[in-house]
Amino acid sequence: MHNRSMLNQWVLWKLQFRALYRVFFLRLVDLDLLSADADLTRLIGQFAVIFCTFSFVISIPLLLMNGATLVMENAWMFEHFLIETAMTVAGLIVVLNWDAAFPDKLDVLVLAPLPVRKSMLFLAKVSALFAAPTLAVVALNSFSGLLWPLLFRADNSGFVGMLRALPAYWFTIFAAAGFLVLTVLTLQGLAANLLPRQMFLRLSAVLQAAIMCTLVSVYLLEPSLESPAALTSPQNQRLLAWLPSYWFLALFNQLNGSMHPALAPLAARAWAGLGLSILGTCTALLLCYFRLMPQIVEQPDILPRARFASWSPRFGSPLTEALTLFSLRTLLRSRQHRMILSFYLGIGLTIIIGYVNTTPAGLRSAKAAISTSFLFASILMMILTVAAFRVVASLPISLPANWIIRITQVRAARAYRNGVRFSWLALAVTPVLFVVLGLVPFIYPWHNAIEHSGLMLCLGILLVELCLFTFPKIPFTCSYLPGKAQIHFVFWAGMLIFLRLLTGAARFEERLLNRPLNCLVAILLIASAALGIRYLGRSRAAVTEEMLFEEKDPAQITQLKLS
Repeated sequence: MHNRSMLNQWVLWKLQFRALYRVFFLRLVDLDLLSADADLTRLIGQFAVIFCTFSFVISIPLLLMNGATLVMENAWMFEHFLIETAMTVAGLIVVLNWDAAFPDKLDVLVLAPLPVRKSMLFLAKVSALFAAPTLAVVALNSFSGLLWPLLFRADNSGFVGMLRALPAYWFTIFAAAGFLVLTVLTLQGLAANLLPRQMFLRLSAVLQAAIMCTLVSVYLLEPSLESPAALTSPQNQRLLAWLPSYWFLALFNQLNGSMHPALAPLAARAWAGLGLSILGTCTALLLCYFRLMPQIVEQPDILPRARFASWSPRFGSPLTEALTLFSLRTLLRSRQHRMILSFYLGIGLTIIIGYVNTTPAGLRSAKAAISTSFLFASILMMILTVAAFRVVASLPISLPANWIIRITQVRAARAYRNGVRFSWLALAVTPVLFVVLGLVPFIYPWHNAIEHSGLMLCLGILLVELCLFTFPKIPFTCSYLPGKAQIHFVFWAGMLIFLRLLTGAARFEERLLNRPLNCLVAILLIASAALGIRYLGRSRAAVTEEMLFEEKDPAQITQLKLS
């Protein structure tokens, strides 16, 4: 009877864990924002294609080597690149799923009356959280993790060295990714335990955006120190102490049997960092689950704040004013939308810093000269700001609440589209234009400043019209349909051609600014293109007088073949 009771308990535990794990894993994407026709597998498949394609592309050089071996410095360079990439991807995923580590109020209210232990809730929640970065790391190394370790084997180790390199590589990859994931969870858990809940909820958005920008910046700007001279240089030791990717480079060489004396201190730091991150995460998460769960139910998430003054800017018609203020307050209050916006802007700032570092004469040129770096930065920030606004506008702030706008749509759809256009120009184009206007007089003569500002204004208007051409919605009110945008194709197309085209555009504008008449012609051409796209968009939207609030797949006719 005792064995039978234990078996029944085990079956019950297994069923509970499986059900909770499935629910929590699917909730890594906010299901309340998705369309009724949404298919999460399409979205997951697109990201899997991105990672697998990246893994295949970086494995192509192996075919060109034709069995050649790598010298030590080159091997370290490739090892460090693979380890750093896996760490960054895992870190970004856990930051994107910032709220997935802790139970929310709905979890506590629904599961507390049920016979579900806190330990079960904890295990299911953490397992679902770790599943996402684990799957991403496996996809990211689907090809490279099987081919590259064969070249990383120790010298004169033969077939035994190959067998040793494979498990050493995969252990290091998971240890490096796990270290970064655990470190982020430790910081989040400490903040949740040390701060009052309402203050933690307010500051977590800032912490989330800061960690995301730091990960992207470090990945793109991290210096190359993959040589014994650089690793042993006294002036690099303080920097190496803050770069965990080099710690795990040393750890891999230690496990691989190709240890160099210069890597020994870094390997010890990797083991210590991994142990401390595990201890810190376990402590922080256990305290959060068993100490803070009553506070989640008893305390409100948002406290009212005193208002000493109330002021709202005026933007023309009441409809335009309402849409603009609604978009502005959504960006200021929604942590999810601010996080996505900060991701795009962080990438832009990182690329700009890297570009300026590679062209040091850019911003330090004389005032009479044209700075290609500044032109590059202006164009890139304008494009990324409008693109980021287009992305976040597709995600609803609260999908069940869009009925308020739907039942009050008493005006023509054209009036709503005009209001949306104004809000995008005010919130996406105007801030970048103000930054350009604030900096350009200190870099260019006044006539070049006017020409560049006019080009940036026309470029912003053109980008807004391009984005609105396929956006018959009110921002932040329509459900999201995963898989509709072919993100895997767009991602690689952008990676391959975007930056090169942008560099060419900056050099082309540099030549235009030296010829005022040609610059005026360029402004007129861009403005004409924007007007043409606006006319086409108006013609396309003339067939309907309704705004879109529910993304759906196009209707398809299915043949039953009954004959």
